[in-house]
Amino acid sequence: MTTVGLIGLGAMGSGMAASLRRAGHSVQVFDVRREVAEAFTHAGGTAHDTLASLGAACDVVVSVVVNAAQTEAVLFGDGTTPGCAASMKPGSVFVMCSTVDPNWSVALEARLEAMSLRYVDAPISGGAAKAASGQMTMMTAGKPEAYALAEPFLNAMAAKVYKLGDSAGAGSKVKIINQLLAGVHIAAAAEAMALGLREGVDAAALYEVITNSAGNSWMFENRMAHVLAADYTPLSAVDIFVKDLGIVLDMARASKFPLPLSSTAHQMFMQASTAGFAKEDDSAVIKIFPGIELPKGKA
Repeated sequence: MTTVGLIGLGAMGSGMAASLRRAGHSVQVFDVRREVAEAFTHAGGTAHDTLASLGAACDVVVSVVVNAAQTEAVLFGDGTTPGCAASMKPGSVFVMCSTVDPNWSVALEARLEAMSLRYVDAPISGGAAKAASGQMTMMTAGKPEAYALAEPFLNAMAAKVYKLGDSAGAGSKVKIINQLLAGVHIAAAAEAMALGLREGVDAAALYEVITNSAGNSWMFENRMAHVLAADYTPLSAVDIFVKDLGIVLDMARASKFPLPLSSTAHQMFMQASTAGFAKEDDSAVIKIFPGIELPKGKA
């Protein structure tokens, strides 16, 4: 029986693990916060004390960490504790769900193949609520033999599993383009709401009109609700888009492709980060605009 493990029980990973469990899988988990992993097992599953232990126990390992550096540590260790790659059985599959440079993902596939391990490049999108309900999107690429083992678990975690190529890189490229749009849309939504506030328009009325008009976007509707509630709890932090739009610009720079809107949005998130809002919700990019009074939410 194929076993699955999931590393990283954050906002997305915890929902993905719950979706796997809901689909009937016995889920092995690891998180650097031991108490979080233990809490997950109260309704079933197994928590591992080490990455090496999880790797040895699973045929498919799903990694849901922040970036390439954390993925490297998950696989190959951090210099003090070993990762999971060395203990994974030959033929096992590593599913990488982070937003990374596509060229790094291509190189990772080759490194894992040299260790007789299979790889699925599988960035995710949709947010914590869709992860928890198994309704998120996965943008995947990998060899058929990797899919053969991993596919039942991918389908348990996502409503849409797009197969974009038979080798790594294609999934990450599509995710980067998605992040281009997401970042630009959040920045544009913040700019529009800020102008409305500057001009004395009632924020709730503006939100109501825009979300029922042609100017609406998913990001305006979702993120400006955070602004109206004055709730900057980081479901996706400002620094996520400092990172992701940086990857967007790096990818385009390599082929000398101009991205004027992405460049501007990146600078907006950079400004918000250096102003002290790095760990706040990405909607906090609105705080860079001067001379406006932001909604205070309900008392």
